[in-house]
This record gives sequence, structure tokens and C-alpha cells, in this order.
Amino acid sequence: MTNVNDQMMDMMSMTMPGMDMKMMQECMEACSAAEQATTMCADASSGDNMGRMMSMCMNTADMTNTMMRMMMRPMAHDMTTMMAMLEATMMMCKACADECTTMADMSDHAKMCAQVCMNCADACEALMGSMKAMPSMS
Repeated sequence: MTNVNDQMMDMMSMTMPGMDMKMMQECMEACSAAEQATTMCADASSGDNMGRMMSMCMNTADMTNTMMRMMMRPMAHDMTTMMAMLEATMMMCKACADECTTMADMSDHAKMCAQVCMNCADACEALMGSMKAMPSMS
């Protein structure tokens, strides 16, 4: 049984020739997981010397939520804007993963958050790679 998001993406792919909707769905799921992990990591990061990590996690949660919501509206995509957002999200996730990695020996949530953020960065990078070969959508 497919979920609602899969069904919606299937319907949209008929009007979005050349767009890899499966890859976009995977990126959306990675953004959702990163948003959740960074939100929980920020909440758990109230100890000493964790202020930077907490702020980085909150910024990443906001960025991944925005990226996911943008991907939910593929009919309004402008290729240049989409590429810039994917790159910014990828960079934010990598920065958050780096920061959480510095605290990974102090907390399991930081270690998990770092891994989820790297997964999201990888998904954004993969989607960007697939889009470079497509004609402009604007």
C-alpha cells in the first residue's frame, strides 16, 4: 500500500516530465527526518558548551522544513531557486553534522543527529545531480 505522499508524487510526475519524483520523495523524507532529529537534538542540548550545537540544530530544522515544503510544490519550481535551496540545505545539514559530531562523545542524540543530517545532505546532493541534466522548469 502506498502512502499519500507517494500517490501525490505519482500524480504530479505526469505534469512534470523529466523530474525524478522518486528521488524528490526520498529527499523530502530525508529533510523530514533531519527536521525531527535536529529539533529533538536541540531540545536535548541544554548542557554546558552546547549552545552553538543547539542553535545550529534549530537553524537546520527550519531549513529542512522549508526545503521539504518547497519540494511539495513542484509546479512552482524555478530551477535556479531550487538548486540554490538544495545547496543551502545541503550546506546547513553538513555544518550541523560537523557541530553535532564535536559533541557526539558527550551525547548519543548528537551522534544520531549528525548521521541524519549527513543523510539529508546526501539526498539533497543526489537530487541536485539529477536536476542538472534536466531542462529548465521555469
